[in-house]
Amino acid sequence: MPNPSARHTRTPAATADATRRGPLATPAEVAAYLGVPVKTLYQWKYRGIGPNVHKVGRHLRYRWHEVDAWLNAQATYDLAV
Repeated sequence: MPNPSARHTRTPAATADATRRGPLATPAEVAAYLGVPVKTLYQWKYRGIGPNVHKVGRHLRYRWHEVDAWLNAQATYDLAV
């Protein structure tokens, strides 16, 4: 007879994905991290120039790795021209 509790165990791959994936960030957390007002994040979202944002229900959330990738892309220009 199969063990019914075996269906509810997490696989090592699923557990590794959950620990590698950090929690979603609120606009206030991202604004504090970037040192900009929350209103600036909303303007960037409207203009399509800020970090990628996701709607979770009626709330806006950011993935930390996408915020870091966007921030790294902003520093690609050369100041020594």
